[in-house]
Amino acid sequence: MDQEKTQSSSTPPSGAERLVIINYGAGNIQSIMFAIERLGFKAVLSNDPAEIKAADKVIFPGVGEASSAMEMLLESGLDTLIPTLKQPVLGICLGMQLMCNHTQEGDTKGLGIFDVDILKFSSKVKVPQMGWNNIYNLKSDLFKGVSENEYMYLVHSFYAPNCAESIATTNYEVEYASALQKDNFYGTQFHPEKSGDVGEKILGNFLKL
Repeated sequence: MDQEKTQSSSTPPSGAERLVIINYGAGNIQSIMFAIERLGFKAVLSNDPAEIKAADKVIFPGVGEASSAMEMLLESGLDTLIPTLKQPVLGICLGMQLMCNHTQEGDTKGLGIFDVDILKFSSKVKVPQMGWNNIYNLKSDLFKGVSENEYMYLVHSFYAPNCAESIATTNYEVEYASALQKDNFYGTQFHPEKSGDVGEKILGNFLKL
C-alpha cells in the first residue's frame, strides 16, 4: 500500500468538521466525493491511521471482490484500526459487508463489527441484483426524513440476512438487511451516493450525526 500513501482532496478549512474517506484501493471514491461536495461538505481521502482516527466522521467504501479487498486492509493494518474507531463510521456496499463476521465471497473473514454472516443469493434469481429496489422497516436517525419504501440503487450478489442490527430491509429472493447499525457503526448495502435525492438525504443525515 506504499504507493497509496495519504491523498487529500478539498481539505476542510480550520475549524470545520473533518470527514475522511478510507482510501484502501477498493472504493467508488469519486462518486462519493461528488455527492459529499453537493451537500456542502469537504473530505480527505486517506489510508493513514492517524488521520483516520482524528476524523469527525469516516466513510468506508467498497466495490469489487471481498477477499482481495480484505487483503488490502490487512496489508495496511486498517483491519485492526477500523473496529476501534469511536466516531460515526459508514460502510457502503462491500464496505458494509466487510464490517460483518464473515462473507461467503472468497470464504473471507470480516472485521466482526456487525454480528452477521454475508450469504450469496441463490441461482434462482439473477445476480448481481443490479438497479433500484425499495427499503422499508427504517429504524435509525440515518433515515430521518426518509419515507418507507423509497427506492435505492444496489449492485450486489451477496447480502446480510435480517438480524438484530438491521435498520432497513429490502426484498430480493429473501428479505435481507439493506442497512445495519451497531453503536457508532453504520452500513448500507445500497449506494446512497448513486440513489438520487433520497440517497443524498441519507448521506447528509450521516454527515450531520
